[in-house]
Amino acid sequence: MIDTTALSGKPVLTGDRIRLTPLSIRHAAAFHASAVDPETRRLTGTHHDFTLEELQAWCAGRAGCPDRLDLAVEDRESGAFLGELALNDIDAPNARGSFRIALVPGATDRGIGSEAIRLLLDYAFDRVGLHRVQLEVWDYNPRARRAYEKCGFEVEGRMREALFWDGAWHDVFVMAALRTRRAGGSD
Repeated sequence: MIDTTALSGKPVLTGDRIRLTPLSIRHAAAFHASAVDPETRRLTGTHHDFTLEELQAWCAGRAGCPDRLDLAVEDRESGAFLGELALNDIDAPNARGSFRIALVPGATDRGIGSEAIRLLLDYAFDRVGLHRVQLEVWDYNPRARRAYEKCGFEVEGRMREALFWDGAWHDVFVMAALRTRRAGGSD
């Protein structure tokens, strides 16, 4: 059985170099700058052109969502916004949820994503009580796929031609991490 209070009470999770904090209105401008970046849009497969007003409303409403976690990735020392991540689509009876992450340009290739993923997985498994966390990653993003694999995600399948981007069809890999398959994991 999962602990839904672990979703409604928004945590602050601290790692060696980063801090995951509840996404709020104070993150909206930096989130917007990242969301309109062409490379970020490509890596996330985002077709929608988000306005600052849309993201302000989105960020302001995250604290009131009792069934998901939306967290900002911040530099532990400076507090700079490095990206955002979410644990969502929670299926309580089956103790599973979905995960996504997007880092700002310049925050990749430094291990920040892996640290954020591990912090969130620890929380999802140990505090929320999930058994399974899944994600999707585009075939043209092998860097993200490697980071997910380092954190315990395994490829479970492939959805063929699931994204149309830049004039071509692309596959998406479905990956999942299981509590029982991580180091020291048990059910």
